[in-house]
Amino acid sequence: MFGTLKKGFPLHGEGLSGAAFLGAYRTRERFPMLIAGPRFAPMMFNEPGVGFQVGGELYAVDDRALANLDRMESVGKPGNLRVLIEAEPVGGGAPVSAYVYMKTRHLAAPIHSGYLEDYDDRRFTRSSGS
Repeated sequence: MFGTLKKGFPLHGEGLSGAAFLGAYRTRERFPMLIAGPRFAPMMFNEPGVGFQVGGELYAVDDRALANLDRMESVGKPGNLRVLIEAEPVGGGAPVSAYVYMKTRHLAAPIHSGYLEDYDDRRFTRSSGS
């Protein structure tokens, strides 16, 4: 997880309580990630080769937790994607396949930052439905 699902961020307990933390990882390829939208949400786009290797946390989840995360991330609604990528441990080691949540650019208005390699912004606001 690269954004609000990381430890210490607003959605961690709701989405990853009980999930096994596997460590700090980063994307093998560069991806554009920025802060956008009316909720100041971190958004990564499926545009390999643009931006930075994005840092985050890797968790092992079961099918039930994955379905909950998909719901939280609006997978299935236009512009909301779960994408399989390669990630590598920050401290070195073999890469692994991992799912990340990505958005399409039409959801990124307004844009509040340039491209980021790590998310630590605290402006995210939960919607009234979350």
